[in-house]
Amino acid sequence: MHSTDNLYGLVLAGGKSSRMGQDKGELQYYHTNHRSYLYHTLRELCPKTFISCRADQENIINSGLNHIVDEDQFKGPLNGILSAHHQHPNKAWLVVAVDLPHIHEESLRALVRQRQPQKNATVYATHESKLPEPLIGIWEPKGLIEAKKFMNESGKSCPRKFLMNSDVHLIYPENDLELFNANFPEDYEMAKSRIGEN
Repeated sequence: MHSTDNLYGLVLAGGKSSRMGQDKGELQYYHTNHRSYLYHTLRELCPKTFISCRADQENIINSGLNHIVDEDQFKGPLNGILSAHHQHPNKAWLVVAVDLPHIHEESLRALVRQRQPQKNATVYATHESKLPEPLIGIWEPKGLIEAKKFMNESGKSCPRKFLMNSDVHLIYPENDLELFNANFPEDYEMAKSRIGEN
C-alpha cells in the first residue's frame, strides 16, 4: 500500500445541478447530506480533505469545512480539480464527484491500494464501457500538469478524452452500480430505494 502523505481528498461539489433541480450535495442517502458524507469518508483516508465549490455556494464556504473555491479558469469538471492543484501543486488528489450515491469507503480504499503514482492517474472504469471515469480516482500532480496542457493546446475540456489518450491505471468496481451518477430526480429516488433495500 502506498503512503497517503502526499494524497489530499477532494469532493467535487461545484456543479450547477440544473438537471436535478436542487443542489446534489444537499441530497441525503445516508442520514446526512451527501457532500458531508463524502467529505468525512475521505478524511478517513487522506491527511487533508477539501470540498470544491463555486464562489456563490455560501452554505459550503460558511460551513467550517475545508473548501477550495473554483477559479473558473477552465470549463467543465476539471475546473475544480485544477483549482485544487493550483493551491497544492505537489499533492495528488483523491477526487470523488458528489453525484455518486453508491460510492462507499471501501471503493475509495481500493483506489488508494491500487494507486500507481508513476501513472498520470488511477481511476475507475465500468466493466461495461472500460472507459475511464475521471471524477472518481486519484490524479497525480504530473497528470494534472499534462491535463492543463492538453486543455490549453486542444481547446477541449473533457477529462475523459484526456485520460483515454494518457498513461493511466484503470481499476474496476465489484459492481458497476458503484459508479452510477444521480443526475435527475428519478435517479435520486432510484438510488435511495436501492440503498434502503441493503
